[in-house]
Amino acid sequence: LVKPFPGLTDSVALLGFSGACFKDPFLNCLCFCSTLCLILLFASGVFVSTLYLFIYFCFGFCFTPLTFFCPTLQKSEGLSSQRSSLLNSHLQWLLDNYETAEGVSLPRSTLYNHYLRHCQEQKLDPVNAASFGKLIRSIFMGLRTRRLGTRGNSKYHYYGIRVKPDSPLNRLQEDMQYMALRQQPVQQKQRFKPVQKFDGNSGDNYSGGGQQLAGAAEQTVIAQSQHHQQFLDASRALPDFVELDLGQSNTENISPEDVKALQALYREHCEAILDVVVNLQFSLIEKLWQTFWRYSPPETVVARLPQSQLLLLCRHEAVLKWMNTCDHLMYHALVEILIPDVLRPIPSALTQAIRNFAKSLEGWLNNAMNAVPQRMIQTKIAAVSAFAQTLRRYTSLNHLAQAARAVLQNTSQINQMLSDLNRVDFANVQEQASWVCQCEEGVVQHLEQDFKATLQQQSSLEQWAAWLENVVTQVLKPYEHRPSFPRAARQFLLKWSFYSSMVIRDLTLRSAASFGSFHLIRLLYDEYMFYLVEHRVAQVTGETPIGVMGEVQNVIVLNDIFLYFMSQYDIS
Repeated sequence: LVKPFPGLTDSVALLGFSGACFKDPFLNCLCFCSTLCLILLFASGVFVSTLYLFIYFCFGFCFTPLTFFCPTLQKSEGLSSQRSSLLNSHLQWLLDNYETAEGVSLPRSTLYNHYLRHCQEQKLDPVNAASFGKLIRSIFMGLRTRRLGTRGNSKYHYYGIRVKPDSPLNRLQEDMQYMALRQQPVQQKQRFKPVQKFDGNSGDNYSGGGQQLAGAAEQTVIAQSQHHQQFLDASRALPDFVELDLGQSNTENISPEDVKALQALYREHCEAILDVVVNLQFSLIEKLWQTFWRYSPPETVVARLPQSQLLLLCRHEAVLKWMNTCDHLMYHALVEILIPDVLRPIPSALTQAIRNFAKSLEGWLNNAMNAVPQRMIQTKIAAVSAFAQTLRRYTSLNHLAQAARAVLQNTSQINQMLSDLNRVDFANVQEQASWVCQCEEGVVQHLEQDFKATLQQQSSLEQWAAWLENVVTQVLKPYEHRPSFPRAARQFLLKWSFYSSMVIRDLTLRSAASFGSFHLIRLLYDEYMFYLVEHRVAQVTGETPIGVMGEVQNVIVLNDIFLYFMSQYDIS
């Protein structure tokens, strides 16, 4: 009985339909009564297949409209249910992989490509881009659309949304970028890309002078890795530079206009560098350096400050110090843009791009400054070397942090580490280290107990970072506001490293099962201690961390110069 009437359960509707199939009143009445009998018999549980066949063969033509109508209704209801299920699947996928966040953006095309891939994997029918955009805005309220990117390569972005850190889309994007690099031809023709920056008062800004050279491989990575910008702090601006004051020293042949032109040009130069770093166009840095140092200067730059005047200024001691200070401020801003949080996970492709960038910096700058006085080259190289070293250290620290995070989240490994640590003879460690470090025994015991307690609590990586920062604060607090603070900070790093090496030595001799985990944790904590002390010294001395490292580079350069001159004499 149900088969020819699928989806109709309302008896009244069935009776009304069956009683209105014919124009002849007799046939209408017969059909109505037969249908009513079928319903009553079916409701009472009587087997009605024979009666049903009799009515169907006698009056089957009366059921023809109903036979066609009911499957159509069923199909309509099924289609609605299918669409509802499809919509729920799309909504759940968006909520599982994306979240709202301030100050970040994603290209619209990237989101839609992720969605198309999801539909392909799940064998779903995708909606068009316009409908997908409406769906996103209905879920993530308050999204704004912005057109971001350099001229000629700008794209529409959703501002205020990002991929969740634990989403598999992050790994998908890394794999796509890696394949793009692998498939890039070695001898592919390089493309030119304009990087222009206009001044509101004049149109002769040096950084807007024409086309800039960019590697094809770099451009391919940038085109396919726009999501990397969500890991950057693109909101950071270049800080104000101090005024250049030549004082009462020899300023012959140097006019005040030359000094003002140098300040303006160097400010524009640094802003252009910051722009290309924000857009991850690292290969353009070399061209910017060549432009400023007159390796291939535009005519507008020569008109504002002739090369002869630039070289004359480069020999001035005040200019050397001023430019070194500006470089430290700029490089510190670049580090904060590229690695705003050393503990936050960074995609491996972005990490590798930053390390390659750091490796190329000194060579690019040396090639661009081949006609500049040697003192200026040494000053610039010392600053850029400190910048490159900082990038390498911070990316290594970030890599260690992600490796250690997995260890700290493993309960069995933590228990094994705690068991092995309790077997270490800390009294013997203190006895051996005291002659070298001369640390107070109470301080060492307090750190030992705190370390064990924090390990037993199975603290997260962020909680360990807070504990290490608290250790630095307690140890260096007596030296605050003293000139000896930098030296005390360096001594603390040496003592920390010595004590940790003694503990690792004891674990090695005991063949501790958790030696590998302790070794990884020790590497991370030593690096993070260096990071904390470096920033604490910079804070106390009023310098940037790049400036603190730059002082070390200056000492190295001076030692190299001294050894060079000593080698010119025959010491026998």
